[in-house]
Amino acid sequence: MIRYDALDALPVRGALPALHDALEGQGTAVLVAPPGTGKTTLVPLALAGLLDEGPARRVVVAEPRRIAARAAARRMAWLLGEKPGARVGYTVRGERVAGRHTRVEVVTTGVLLQRLQRDQELTGVDVVMLDECHERHLDADTAAAFLWDVRQALRPELRLVAASATTDAEGWARLLGGAPVVEAAGVSHPVEVVWSPPARPVRPPHGTRVDPALLAHVASVVRRALAERDGDVLCFLPGVGEIARVAGQLGGLGDVDVLQVHGRAPAAVQDAVLVPGARRRVVLATSVAESSLTVPGVRAVVDAGLAREPRVDHARGLSALATVRASRAAARQRAGRAGREAPGTVYRCWAEAEDARLPRFPAPGIKVADLTAFALQVACWGDPDASGLALLDPPPGGAMAAARSVLTAVGAVDSTGRATPRGVRLSRLGLHPRLGRALLDAAGAAAEDTGTGRSGGGGGPEVVAEVVGLLSEEAPREYGDELVSVLRAARRGGDGYAARWRTEVRRLRGAVEPGDGRRGRPLAEDALAGLTAALAFPERVAKKDGGTYLMVSGTRAELPEGSALRGAPWIAVAVADRPVGRGHARVQLGAAVDEETARLAAGALLTERDEVHWRDGDVVARRVERLGAVELAVRPLTGADPGLVRDALLEGLRQEGLGLLRRTADADALRARLAFLRRHLGEPWPDVSDDALHARVDEWLEPELGRARRRADLGRIDAVEALARLLPWASGEAARLDELAPERITVPSGSRIRIDYGDPEQPVLAVKLQEMFGLQRSPRIAGVPLLVHLLSPAGRPAAVTADLASFWRDGYKGVRAELRGRYPKHPWPEDPASAEPTRYTKARLAK
Repeated sequence: MIRYDALDALPVRGALPALHDALEGQGTAVLVAPPGTGKTTLVPLALAGLLDEGPARRVVVAEPRRIAARAAARRMAWLLGEKPGARVGYTVRGERVAGRHTRVEVVTTGVLLQRLQRDQELTGVDVVMLDECHERHLDADTAAAFLWDVRQALRPELRLVAASATTDAEGWARLLGGAPVVEAAGVSHPVEVVWSPPARPVRPPHGTRVDPALLAHVASVVRRALAERDGDVLCFLPGVGEIARVAGQLGGLGDVDVLQVHGRAPAAVQDAVLVPGARRRVVLATSVAESSLTVPGVRAVVDAGLAREPRVDHARGLSALATVRASRAAARQRAGRAGREAPGTVYRCWAEAEDARLPRFPAPGIKVADLTAFALQVACWGDPDASGLALLDPPPGGAMAAARSVLTAVGAVDSTGRATPRGVRLSRLGLHPRLGRALLDAAGAAAEDTGTGRSGGGGGPEVVAEVVGLLSEEAPREYGDELVSVLRAARRGGDGYAARWRTEVRRLRGAVEPGDGRRGRPLAEDALAGLTAALAFPERVAKKDGGTYLMVSGTRAELPEGSALRGAPWIAVAVADRPVGRGHARVQLGAAVDEETARLAAGALLTERDEVHWRDGDVVARRVERLGAVELAVRPLTGADPGLVRDALLEGLRQEGLGLLRRTADADALRARLAFLRRHLGEPWPDVSDDALHARVDEWLEPELGRARRRADLGRIDAVEALARLLPWASGEAARLDELAPERITVPSGSRIRIDYGDPEQPVLAVKLQEMFGLQRSPRIAGVPLLVHLLSPAGRPAAVTADLASFWRDGYKGVRAELRGRYPKHPWPEDPASAEPTRYTKARLAK
């Protein structure tokens, strides 16, 4: 029996006529409806004609999360007075509750993509509604683009609705060919905003780390909300770990139940949250509770202000979730949960002044996520670079290039980027392409007797399916970090994760066909687990190297203290992150493997080549077998290629400079003189900077360099003679080198003093002050006055000047007074400009 009283109370009913008109006229629409208006539940029933309001149609509703898909289907079935599986059903990965009479089917966006790849026309479907499109999940954006393609090319009668509470309505309307925007006025109750920032500054999130001080503050705000407001409290936190920590700090609440809601929570807990509780409740939830789900009884929301978004570290080959500040759109969605049934309050754990600096919307998944699965989807769709797809944001070029590289390595696409038959099959497994590759190839390698000793006849392929199931959804941390131990913990487990894992294993086992992958040696269970992880992440196979492990990608990884993997010569890293302030990755889940497995999994990265480098001060020639960045075997190399040797010697010169050659002090002096002339006279005087010398090495260091084989040979090359080849001999200017930039200059005393060209802007003449008596102005070379460092009789600095006449007139008197007292045996005339220059004492001069 249809519950018309509940349906009539949903405010979105008022927008149905406009929505029907939009779909009748344009065939597409953007529905913007606040939380609690019935957008997710009433609209699909009306579009399907299940409320006696139009022709019978088959409607598919796509939700971004499994928990939301199940909840929406159950709610719609309840409104019809039925159980799920009749006229309303749902399908999520590994679970289908629907039948031939089902008119409204709620699916995850991932399931919808799978159907589109198998049947581009979506035969039998009349309307597709993309719910919560504001969240910008990659699968949802991809599904929207594919559906628009279908409507344009195959089925113009297919009706499309993009629905959300808070969204970029104009962008979605433009994407759907100028679709009308239909807005439903909500009957939301007022929600008071209480700004409740921590009393002291907290550290911003980094990676998945959240400052414990912030979590302690959130727990205290939950207690405050319980004390100040009636009803249940819904608290938003970024992840499972933060939920567990805050739950632990909420002990002793008496007659208040604390529920933890997230994607890994048992179905019984998820269901319990969606019905009123017998006692007052605190519901700690991730963003799964932002939309689609109605948590009854909530009068207060506590918002930690954080969210989790995917991030890819291409440099280290690591994909992970990162903790970020929640967007303003998400904050509005969360606050709205407090006013669904009555006036409510939202406690925001940040300062009001910070609110305007929050991003307007969440970062689109296509901008920040690993695009490997997306790239395979579009390749199978026939548009490898996604250039012809209607997307709100184009995929970043670098991320797409990295994705295509992975797909090429696993044989999913050909050299043109088109999907291969293997790629098509991988796309239909409902797995990341990496895991699909591991499932097929490891199952093939395990098709022979594995010696696992397990009953049930599953053997090796069963173990592979189990391991892939573990890798497709990260296991609870308490299971451990060693893959085989985690596998055994999952088999014993009675929690929600283990239940979902068993369902997924059954699905994966059914996807493996005889003859998949390679056939090879029989493998024991632990070896097979390692092979599966290595095939999924070949660039993360790592060899022990000192106190850390070196991955074949070149990234270093370290194991946590007490890890069961410590001491293993080789490991396959399945899950890793990068701790705050460290350059190395940290292994969170891995398996021990042997070198043979490493070679098999990462065989595409196996090379053997001659390597000639400058190392430890000389040329080192080796024949090296490598697995990516990991050295497997090294042998000395005789008769190395002369070109490689020459490159190594040049590298030595770059690292150590001209000091490797003979007469380097004289060469340095010559370079300094030439640098001075280049600076002040320009051409034809040569540029003798390091970069310029390396660029013109053929002009000044040959033929000696070509004959050299080691450091000692460089030491026999005369650096001055080699540099002289760069002088402008053709123009005749080379002959003027000593005239324009002399090594030494004669001063009034007759001494020949060396000029220091260390600063090419203004060379320095360091000379005893008394030897310059009688000189009226500072000496100049190439038109540039020398910077004269005037020294005491003991050779210590007394004065510096570039204008000797000015010094005699203004500065000498003070210097004379000081030096007369310190050096009374030397002459200190009152008029130095007309005095006789000397190197000697007064007594010596008197002889």
